[in-house]
Amino acid sequence: MSNFKFTKTKIDGVIILEQKVFGDSRGYFMETYEKRKFAEGGITAEFVQDNQSMSTKVVLRGLHFQKTHPQAKLVRVIKGAVYDVAVDLRKDSPTYGEYVGAVLSDENKKQFYIPKGFAHGFLVLSDVAEFVYKCDDFYYPSDEGGMMWNDPEIGIEWPLDGIEEIKLSEKDKKNPGLHSLSF
Repeated sequence: MSNFKFTKTKIDGVIILEQKVFGDSRGYFMETYEKRKFAEGGITAEFVQDNQSMSTKVVLRGLHFQKTHPQAKLVRVIKGAVYDVAVDLRKDSPTYGEYVGAVLSDENKKQFYIPKGFAHGFLVLSDVAEFVYKCDDFYYPSDEGGMMWNDPEIGIEWPLDGIEEIKLSEKDKKNPGLHSLSF
């Protein structure tokens, strides 16, 4: 029996993962990645880089992608909570321009698999969030792309209740909409 549950989403290739957590009065243990079990669940990416970030409440990072070196990502939150989003940028996909979103937190311990060809971003819902992710290709700064987080053509339903203003980087404030992207 697997320690992982792989749930397919409305977009082919995007998967939400839940894993068994073994806990007692001392704390908990969980397996977060196992190559053979992931392959059985449809994830065959060979991860080559791990990243970690920390962000404060109402920070929105994204939506980011690599133009010619697309990365598949396995993302999770180890502290706090975020609303995580993947937007399909695969021009030949029947779901081009659609998105999947999920709340990831240290409490639900869910992971989100985002295949190559997607823009990715997240909104921090807690006071602080620590975010970790695996990538199947290296990061090339000159290859980075971004798209508008609130593009009306995509219509992402960010959980903005009670949020008056989000915090964006200067770079993310200038990102174009989906139909202005070129890569």
